[in-house]
Amino acid sequence: MDSSSTRRRTTRAKLYEAAVTLIAEQGFSATTVDEIAERAGVAKGTVYYNFKSKTELFEELLRFGVGLLTSSLQRAADETAERGGTKVEALDAMIRAGLVFIDRYPAFTQLYVAELWRTNRAWQSTLLVVRQEAVAVVERVLREGVDAGELSEEIDVPLTAAALVGMVLVAALDWQAFQRERSLDDVHGALSLLLHGRVSGRRD
Repeated sequence: MDSSSTRRRTTRAKLYEAAVTLIAEQGFSATTVDEIAERAGVAKGTVYYNFKSKTELFEELLRFGVGLLTSSLQRAADETAERGGTKVEALDAMIRAGLVFIDRYPAFTQLYVAELWRTNRAWQSTLLVVRQEAVAVVERVLREGVDAGELSEEIDVPLTAAALVGMVLVAALDWQAFQRERSLDDVHGALSLLLHGRVSGRRD
């Protein structure tokens, strides 16, 4: 990769970080391009050189952030498969990968979850597409688990995949906001119990 491409990637990363932090703090409408540029340490013109508008910047931010999450989930599944792990172990590894991502990017996760509930945004269609990309990674592992006989054929794969992703997002945000004394291992352990169906205390 040439130096100009590297510089542009670095600049965009700074703009994404600045935008997500400011929008998490004060909302999309209240955040100005001037503020994003100042927080990123670049000239205002640099923002418009990389993005046509604040809306485009935020739309690309969603693509970038959810893309990172999707890659993390896929990598966890692939690494589990490479070492001969089961599909349930892959799902468990994906839960941990999701928690690690959220711990690293809490402001982005807050924005992502908030935007899922809004229906009047210009980037709604983009949000739905990138959400499905993340959920699809979990769906594939679930389907493979069903096909391999590891998981029940009765499960609703699309709904279960969405539920697993939602569980990680909501539990992690609650952890970030109200239970910071807990470690990532604590939170992962609790969600792992749910995944393995051991909450009732009964073990077969």
